[in-house]
Amino acid sequence: MKAKSIDHICFAVRNLDEAVARYRDVLGLEPDGVYTAESEKIRVARYYLGEVAVELMEPTDPDSDVGRFLEKRGEGFFLISYRVDDVEEGLRELESKGYPLIDRKPRELMGNRYAFILPPARMNGTLVEILDGEFEGYPER
Repeated sequence: MKAKSIDHICFAVRNLDEAVARYRDVLGLEPDGVYTAESEKIRVARYYLGEVAVELMEPTDPDSDVGRFLEKRGEGFFLISYRVDDVEEGLRELESKGYPLIDRKPRELMGNRYAFILPPARMNGTLVEILDGEFEGYPER
C-alpha cells in the first residue's frame, strides 16, 4: 500500500458552532459543508483548502471516539487521513505484515470506504485513517 495524498486533517472541538465562528472571524473561512455522521456520532464542518480538507469534529455522544478523545486530551488535532487506491487491499497488506489493526474491514461514509489502521501509539501518537472513493454531497473543489 502506498499513500497517494493527504485527503483531510481533523480537529476535535467541543462546540462546532463556536469553532466555525472562530474560523470565520480569524481565518476568513466558511465551511464547504456541514454534516452529521450518525455512525461515528459526530457533527462535522469541512473546509477545502487546495487539495486537502480540514474538518472540525464535534461529538454528538460523549461515548464516541471524538468524545472520549476530548475527555482525555482536550480540543485539538485528532487524525490525518491518507488517500489510497484500495482500503481493503491496504488492510490486508498491513495485516500480512503483522501490524495490529484497529479496523479489519472498511467502514463506509458519504461515498467513501475508510479504515483506521494502527493504534496511535504505533504511529507516533497519531490516529491514521486510509480512504478511497470521493465524498458525495459537497461542492466541487
